[in-house]
Amino acid sequence: MKQRIITGVLLILLLVVLLWLPDWCMALATLIGIGFAVWEEYHALALAGHRVVSWPTWVALLVSTPLTYFLDVRIIIPLLAGAMLVMVMHILFRAEPDLVDLSMSALPLLTVALPGLSLVALALVGQKAVEVVLLSLTFSVPLMGDMMALFVGSAVGGPKLCPAVSPKKTISGSLGGLLGSVIAAMAVCGIAALTCNAQTLAKLPAWWEYLLLGFFGGLVGQIGDLFASLVKRHSGIKDFSNLFPGHGGMLDRLDSVLFMAVLMYCYRLFAV
Repeated sequence: MKQRIITGVLLILLLVVLLWLPDWCMALATLIGIGFAVWEEYHALALAGHRVVSWPTWVALLVSTPLTYFLDVRIIIPLLAGAMLVMVMHILFRAEPDLVDLSMSALPLLTVALPGLSLVALALVGQKAVEVVLLSLTFSVPLMGDMMALFVGSAVGGPKLCPAVSPKKTISGSLGGLLGSVIAAMAVCGIAALTCNAQTLAKLPAWWEYLLLGFFGGLVGQIGDLFASLVKRHSGIKDFSNLFPGHGGMLDRLDSVLFMAVLMYCYRLFAV
């Protein structure tokens, strides 16, 4: 437990430093982290016996940051669509094409690379204060939800949430996690109101939007966590890797954050 706490504190400090540094530093660090997470999921699926095609995902990740920086965040969609098309062609022309291999090859593209590139796009919004607030929401909402779910679930117990996927998670923990996510969102709202000027606040969510982002972000974060558990159960592993002592791999830490990143990207794209 002590090792887990120390690692968690160091990761939070690293995140704070990255939020303070120029936006390209956060984008680059995000891309590196997503690279680890993509490798972990492809490795897990390979352990499960699937013949995955991973190189189109790697190419999409490699060119994503410069394209997003110099063009527009909307380049993410055609970029990933192109990677998917190449995967389809690659498997179609195998001696023994397998639809399951295609599905498993596309899984990290859709569940890690796409959310990861959404996170990169949030790091390149063009205004530092807005970037910090949006990224703070993206990380704090699911992470606070995780912590509150663990605390409430351990203290209260009760009926299981999804025993076929994650036997330890409870309904009480899920509800506590949602409360924690809403609290995190409203805390970011309060800090932004105290520290940002009127021009910046005009580009940020209204108070009720923070409330909704906290609630729905908590929901999608829990779905991301359960999805990662399903992949690990399918692959017969406990953690995706041993990258972080006491915490598992990069994907073990980012599973809920990645799903939240898609929600925040959609909010940024359509609501701001």
